[in-house]
Amino acid sequence: MKKVLFATTALTLSAGIAAADVTISGYGRTAIDYQEGRDQESQLETRLRMNIDATTSSDQGVDFGGRIRLQYDDGEGSSNVSPAYLYVTAGGLTVSVGNVNTAFDSAGLIYESEVGLISRSFGNAQGDFYAFSTSGYGNDEVRMNADGTVEIVNETDNRMGVAVEYEIAGASVMASYVDPDQTTGGDDEEFSLKADYTWNQIALSGAYVNNAAGVDGAEKYFVGAYYTMPGTENGVGLNYIDEDSDADNQGKTIVLYGDYAVAPLTTVSAYIANNDRDSNETDNAFGIGAKYDLGGAYLAGSIERGYDENVRADMGVRFNF
Repeated sequence: MKKVLFATTALTLSAGIAAADVTISGYGRTAIDYQEGRDQESQLETRLRMNIDATTSSDQGVDFGGRIRLQYDDGEGSSNVSPAYLYVTAGGLTVSVGNVNTAFDSAGLIYESEVGLISRSFGNAQGDFYAFSTSGYGNDEVRMNADGTVEIVNETDNRMGVAVEYEIAGASVMASYVDPDQTTGGDDEEFSLKADYTWNQIALSGAYVNNAAGVDGAEKYFVGAYYTMPGTENGVGLNYIDEDSDADNQGKTIVLYGDYAVAPLTTVSAYIANNDRDSNETDNAFGIGAKYDLGGAYLAGSIERGYDENVRADMGVRFNF
């Protein structure tokens, strides 16, 4: 799998007989971002993300923790501090409360067709659903649209989520619930489920969400599979996303994608996607990207053509910490 988490311990504290840790992880990136048809087609894109995680363990071996995120994206006008989530985990079972990672967004293969430094794909879901929110829940919450543009949306102020995940022997199942505003009962509550399983070189993933992003009747379904060739990092995957409910109307997407190591430090990734949404100029989109490992950082770039027949591309550098 392409997604790798890099974390370093920033501070370790001791209190009584319990061990407490505060860690900072994240990444920085900068790239040239080109989007055909935009007022200023070529722009310099930068982001710095810091995840701050605090954990402690009880004498009974139960782990408690919480996370907030600090992030700056150019064009947003200010840095963002995320709402927090808290969690408790024991014996493979994790329960989270607050600004939780949702089940649909956490499906193991749902973003695996992404290419480039900014990590985008027209094979992703075209509509919206709840996920961990980097910014607040007020009018300044930011969403990334399917075409890569950033949108300020009008969210409610007291969103509350609950997620339960159980992991055992290569399998993971998760359920999540999000109330858009627990104080006023505004939009509809979102429910989602996901399951992932890895066996040898085969990874399988599936997810479902109802009332996606608080929209009554908006349903989405996802299934995906990925095969990694033995002894290599080369692989091929196939994803299917159904967003064709009357309340969603984003069509059905099928995407074939793959990764191939062309040299010891260089990987090429590509995809071709088909979406049958009525508003598309074309039902076919595709993209290709390459990544060169620098050791602690990497260079990456991509070029894609979307359902509006416009081209977008990126090229730059990213480091993880």
